[in-house]
Amino acid sequence: MHYDLVDLRLFLAIVTEGSITAGARRMHLSLPSASARVRALEHQAGLPLLIRGRRGVRATPAGTTLARHAREVLRHTARLDSALAGYTRSPEASLTLLGGGGAMHRIIPQALITFLRAEPGIDVVVAERRTPEMVRILTDGAADLGVVIDNEAGDCGLEVEPLCDGSLVVIGQAGGILTGRTTLTYREVAEHPLAGLDTGSSLQQWIEQNAGVHGGPLPRYRTRVANLTTVITLVSAGVGLAIVPRNAVVADRSVEVCELSDAWSRRHHLLAWGAKARTSSTALAALADHIRRAAAHAH
Repeated sequence: MHYDLVDLRLFLAIVTEGSITAGARRMHLSLPSASARVRALEHQAGLPLLIRGRRGVRATPAGTTLARHAREVLRHTARLDSALAGYTRSPEASLTLLGGGGAMHRIIPQALITFLRAEPGIDVVVAERRTPEMVRILTDGAADLGVVIDNEAGDCGLEVEPLCDGSLVVIGQAGGILTGRTTLTYREVAEHPLAGLDTGSSLQQWIEQNAGVHGGPLPRYRTRVANLTTVITLVSAGVGLAIVPRNAVVADRSVEVCELSDAWSRRHHLLAWGAKARTSSTALAALADHIRRAAAHAH
C-alpha cells in the first residue's frame, strides 16, 4: 500500500498537536483540505486512524502504528535526500590547492578531510607539482593556495607563511643496518639498495636533482612506487632504504630513522597564496586554517 509523504507528515503533525486544526496550521494547509486528506488516509487504510472528541483528536491503535512507521519512513527519506544532495547540488565554489610530494602524504590529505566535511558546498581541485611550477601557477593566479618548499621558492614575490619542517631523513627496517646510526650522508645511503617514488613524483625529482649535483655512486632502486605509504611499507619489510620526509614516519615503529647530513635535506614547508586569491574569501581562509592545523599535527 502506497502512502503520500505529505499525508504522512500531516498525520504525524495532527497526532503530535492533538488537533486537526493545529496539524493543518503546522503543515500550512486549510482545515477542509487537511480533513479531506485524513478521511482519504482512513479510507485507504480501511479503518479509523483517529478518535475525534470535543477537546481534539487522538490516534487509534491502528493510527499509533501508522504514526510509528510514518516516522521511520520520513527518517529514511531524509537520509536518502541527504545522501543524494552532494551529487545533485551545484557547488557554491571551487578552490585550487597545489602541493609537493611531501605535503601530499599527510598535510594535504588531512586538511582535505576536515575541510570537505566542514564545507559540503565547496569543492577543492588538488594537484601535485614541484615548487618552481607551483610558484608560476600561483603567480599567474591559476591556483588559490600552494604548499611549497622554502629553499625552492626563494623570494617568489607571493604572500607566504611558515607551516612546518619538511626535512628529509633516511629510513630502514627496524633492527637493520641503520640500528645505532644517527646520521648518514647521501653517498652512504646510495651504497645500499633503495625503494623510491616514481620518477614523475615531485619529491623524487627534488631528491635526485640535489643528490646528483654532488656526484657519488649511482643509486640502485629495487623498485619505484606511487606513494610514500607504499615506500614505508616496503622498507619496513626489508626491501631497502629510502629517503622520505621526517613527518611521514613520526609514529612508525617498524622502521629506523636516521638523519641525513646533506644540507639540501633540510627544508621547510610554506603556505603560499595565489596572486589573485581573494584573501577576504571565507572559504579560502577556512581552507588555509585547515592546512595550518594539519601541518601542526604532522610533526
